[in-house]
Amino acid sequence: MPGRKSPGRKEALEGVASRLPRATVLRLSWYLRHLQGLDKAQAEWVSSHELAEALGVTAAQVRKDLAAIGSFGHPGIGYRPDELASAIRGVLGLDRSWSVVLVGVGNLARALLRYAGFRQQGFQFVAIFDADPAKVGQVVENLPVLPMERLAEVVRQTGAQLGIISVPAEAAQRVAAELVAAGIRGILNFAPVMLRVPLRVSLVSVDLTVQLEQLSHLVLHHSHANGRNVQQRSGSRLA
Repeated sequence: MPGRKSPGRKEALEGVASRLPRATVLRLSWYLRHLQGLDKAQAEWVSSHELAEALGVTAAQVRKDLAAIGSFGHPGIGYRPDELASAIRGVLGLDRSWSVVLVGVGNLARALLRYAGFRQQGFQFVAIFDADPAKVGQVVENLPVLPMERLAEVVRQTGAQLGIISVPAEAAQRVAAELVAAGIRGILNFAPVMLRVPLRVSLVSVDLTVQLEQLSHLVLHHSHANGRNVQQRSGSRLA
């Protein structure tokens, strides 16, 4: 059509990403971890079978996942780790920097702030908040603890789009509402409670107790699984 521009590589990858099932996106994260290790080892090629063995899935599943984001394979040879990693980073939104705010400065928050992996993947903590006046003004990992009253102002100033909730369950929904009102577009929730957010806001919840419950189920039924526990364990991580 005259006057219509073809989408660039970045726009094409973003279009692909919006259509991918969450299970596929999760596997892409694990493929990327393995590829980054290969990059450090300066490997020139990686096969679908190698990726499958490393992640505990089938080679057919690997090929299906990677075909969904583009044509990167070389018949009879495999994939170039740097090329494939670059494409996956684009799909996951890791080809840019993300500013993150955190609410609830307890022990979990301190551990998250110290984790270097976030910075390596482009996630930068720009502000931390707490409703406890005794914590406000403290400095944690070079960031001052700010009062909740400044949340909207700081989000606007920093352009933060992501927020982390690490508060007690009874306060989590109120905090989520404040993050949404401040303009946060994605929330990672560590509080052990189901949150309600508008459809325009993406939400991922990590309930560590639920994960342990899933693990206890797998261990309990291990003797009845006829050796399928490896598949189940991979499924809980990648399916």
